[in-house]
Amino acid sequence: MTSVSSTSSTSSGVTVTTSGTTNSSSIDWSALIQAAVDAKTAQADTISTTITNNEAKISAYQTLQSDLKTLYSGLASLSTAVVNSLSTSAFATRAASIGSTGDVSASSALSMSIKNGAAIGDHTLTISQIATAQKVSGASQSSQTDELGYSGTFSIGLEGGATSDITVTSTMSLQDVVDTINAQTSTTNVQASIVQVSSTSFQMVLTGTADAADITYSSTSGDDIMNKLGVTDSSGSFTNVIQEAQSAEFTLDGISMTRDTNDITDVLSGVTFSLLQATPDGTSLNISIETDTSQIQSALETFVTNYNAFRDEVIAQQTTATDGTADSSAVLFGDGTMRNIMDALQNALNSTVGGMTMADLGLSFNEKNELELDTSTLSEILSTNLSGVTELLSAQTTTSSSQLSVVNTGTSPQSFTLELTVDSDGNLSSASVGGDSSLFTVSGTTIIGASGSIYAGMAFTYSGSTSQSITVTSTTGIASQIYEIAKDYSSSTGALQTQITSLTTRDDELQQKVDDINSAAATLQSQLQTQYAKYQAAIESANSTLDYLKALLNSSSD
Repeated sequence: MTSVSSTSSTSSGVTVTTSGTTNSSSIDWSALIQAAVDAKTAQADTISTTITNNEAKISAYQTLQSDLKTLYSGLASLSTAVVNSLSTSAFATRAASIGSTGDVSASSALSMSIKNGAAIGDHTLTISQIATAQKVSGASQSSQTDELGYSGTFSIGLEGGATSDITVTSTMSLQDVVDTINAQTSTTNVQASIVQVSSTSFQMVLTGTADAADITYSSTSGDDIMNKLGVTDSSGSFTNVIQEAQSAEFTLDGISMTRDTNDITDVLSGVTFSLLQATPDGTSLNISIETDTSQIQSALETFVTNYNAFRDEVIAQQTTATDGTADSSAVLFGDGTMRNIMDALQNALNSTVGGMTMADLGLSFNEKNELELDTSTLSEILSTNLSGVTELLSAQTTTSSSQLSVVNTGTSPQSFTLELTVDSDGNLSSASVGGDSSLFTVSGTTIIGASGSIYAGMAFTYSGSTSQSITVTSTTGIASQIYEIAKDYSSSTGALQTQITSLTTRDDELQQKVDDINSAAATLQSQLQTQYAKYQAAIESANSTLDYLKALLNSSSD
């Protein structure tokens, strides 16, 4: 505070000196209040820094979690080796090659589509004739748009199928008749069209849309429209049959067969043959159905990419600064959970299954410790030892009885004894392990592992008619192990989520402390502002009194 003094003489010759503060404006009240508030909120700032650090860790854990989800999703097709039409396993995918013997183009004679799980094998096919639909044409008409002048109703369809009544009026043209017939094609399976022979010659053509079936026609009232158009003669027979209806005739592996369609789906399970043309005498088509190993290679390439992406994130969290301490960005430096995940993945990659290792697949670590895939090594082993590759990578399940077939192994297969109970009528009534029937559900002949149990995802079918105990044996390969590791750690109940939840809960608690401290600081600030305002008022009052006394003394000295 600033002091002032004044001197005056009284009538008795005594000198009086007074002093005091000039005013309150010389004091920085705001600074005093802010200093007190800052001292109060210093702890909150420290806590907020902890919250920020925790948020960085949460983000890092979430990145690891996301990378692991990508890793196990990409491994799903390699984790099991179930072979059936519903399987999504890379080992169940099929590819077909078609060759020929003799002067015939394989691609011109046959095309194929194959479902997952189709039986692998070689076959020989010859095609005597392909299935065709009947096709007939009418007499030449001078115009396709002029009114015909015919009125009548006729019924049309395919032999053995549904028919529709078609009504023609006198104002309709040839094009109108064609359009009216085609409006009912979905019911009749007969399609009409117009062929322009010349600028003054137009013919209507009727074609069956289903193979090996004749077109049926009858006039029901009025003019006989098809007879008028020259499609039928006076007896109702077609006048010009362009193509006869016939069935497909072919021989597969020496067995002669006939079908009413060129799309053959019921000869080899999961295989559709599309017959395109007959094969000449003395020629044949050579078909080979095998595992589509390109799908296995593609899945492994995806695995390498996803594994390295996760590994790179782990490496980033282990970065050190120039002084040897953890880099500021490495918020999970030394984290035990992260280390446990990498150890588990490394142990899985270093597994030996069936006498094979990842090196047999062409997998190795380079000088940067990144996973690499030698595709030439992989191609060689896939062509020479596919069964070994399957065992090395996937989960496999076998049973001690041919009456219990494996439909699905699940991603975490188990080895156990399955106790099957069949009732007096020969129907499967329950499936249990160790006397516990809640572990599997039974529906007809299908046995499915209960959701949430260690058998979840496993499925079987039973063809037996008596109660018995069957041993189920499972093995896990490298891909299935890594799949489970990545899935477990990244799940909603996994170790990473546990860390995330713990940090989130802690941050909520810390934030509440920060809010409490800031609330108390705000209250303190308000109290100090009130208190210091009183100080200011008191100082101003004292200064005013001092000024009055000074004036009074000065007046007395005169």
